[in-house]
Amino acid sequence: MYKNISWIAVVLWMGLIFILSHQPAVESNQLSTKVTEVIALNIEGTIQTKDIDITYLNIFVRNNAHFFVYFVLGILIVHAIRRHSLKEIKAVLYAFLLCVLYAISDEFHQIFIEGRGAELTDVVIDSSGAFVGIGVYLIGSKILRITGLYHIVQKL
Repeated sequence: MYKNISWIAVVLWMGLIFILSHQPAVESNQLSTKVTEVIALNIEGTIQTKDIDITYLNIFVRNNAHFFVYFVLGILIVHAIRRHSLKEIKAVLYAFLLCVLYAISDEFHQIFIEGRGAELTDVVIDSSGAFVGIGVYLIGSKILRITGLYHIVQKL
């Protein structure tokens, strides 16, 4: 049953990525601009700055959104694969391959969305996020094994 839940989480997260990628460019930009404006207001309130370049900050936010969603996807996929008792190296390779293939398919999908297109840099950012997420998962797993908490968390 836990194996199924792990894969359901992967599919749901991939669905979220698909929905976000399916937004026309205008809608996608409106969403990221709103997030950027909130961040800019918080930055202006916490540090001494006169002018924040919203355009640059928006690019930063969008790139980090790519990184973050694939960071999470990497964690979810490697976790689901590890539930099938594959050796760690195979699980890492399969998880990374799945994430990269999904990133490529996601960019291909955007070719058909109004105002959007495929960007190789997005695939690189997505793949980097997945790679780091998988690494964080592996390090976290090792820490849990050392502390003896791995078997408790494994049931989640």
